[in-house]
Amino acid sequence: MFPRPTIRLRSFIVAFAVLASMCSSVMFCEPCAADEKKANLPPGVKMELNVPYVENGDDAQKLDVYFPEKPGDKPLPLIVHIHGGGWIGGSKFPCPVVSMVRRGYVVASIEYRFSQKAKFPAQIQDCQAAIRWLRGNAAKYNIDVDHVGAVGGSAGGHLSALVGTAGGKKAFPVIGQFADQSDRVQCVCDIYGPANFTSVMKQAEEDKNVRNIFKFNTPSDPYSSLIGAALDRDKERTDAVSPIHYVSEDTPPMLILHGTHDTLVPYAQSEEFTAALKAKNVPVWFQTLPGSGHGGPAFSKPGIMTLMQNFFDRHLQSKDVAIELVPEADVAVPPAGK
Repeated sequence: MFPRPTIRLRSFIVAFAVLASMCSSVMFCEPCAADEKKANLPPGVKMELNVPYVENGDDAQKLDVYFPEKPGDKPLPLIVHIHGGGWIGGSKFPCPVVSMVRRGYVVASIEYRFSQKAKFPAQIQDCQAAIRWLRGNAAKYNIDVDHVGAVGGSAGGHLSALVGTAGGKKAFPVIGQFADQSDRVQCVCDIYGPANFTSVMKQAEEDKNVRNIFKFNTPSDPYSSLIGAALDRDKERTDAVSPIHYVSEDTPPMLILHGTHDTLVPYAQSEEFTAALKAKNVPVWFQTLPGSGHGGPAFSKPGIMTLMQNFFDRHLQSKDVAIELVPEADVAVPPAGK
């Protein structure tokens, strides 16, 4: 157990959760109101909130589902959103990708147990259980079980990437219902998620653009807090939690977005992850955002939104659309403090 957070540490936790969840606002939807009773849904969209995906499970093991008000004549592809927050905070609501329903998708936003309550692999077990549950309830929500994608930022980007690379490999004990259903996804959008816990400390130290805002292997470090061990002393755990460890030829296509001046997740994490995917001939698009940190206005630019929309449309709806990276000059911003 880690000691009770000090006021300073509690402030850090709140700040980290806010920063990490900012990735949600960079996506492609109208914002929803914070009050669930006053959710500002796009026209024609219905929702079911706080649906348990583990029978008699933890209070965190719930998800929200968004789907068209009028049922279509065929099942729709599913986008699973996994929120950020350093594995210690954040929320599945409001959902930042809800407007994708109007583009012909079912959208689910999932909650998972935080590291204060349960150490890894609880978080990926929850995500995989939610995906299996959604497939098991495909008829109810009109889901095309063969076309499922995942998206998330920061901690959610990490879990989305891990869903992608570890899916179908039975790397973690199965929990929840529908064990006969697949936990694989067909594509992943990873927004500045950590990919390799073994290399993150060294990369943070070597990054001349930024100074990391917390000390690794202390109670203020969300990385070691997630696995319950020092990052430089337990390779088995750092491998197990790292999406890069599971990359193979059958890893689904990936879209990765990362700012060069990220103070929480080194930019080099996504560089390393991209190289590992390419080495296994996995289709990957790596969008660099010069000057951006852990979120920021550049992630909301129309070109970035179009890039993400086209990525999902091509891989989940088989649309003949080009996935073209946005020129870096078009999304470059002055680094914070400059």
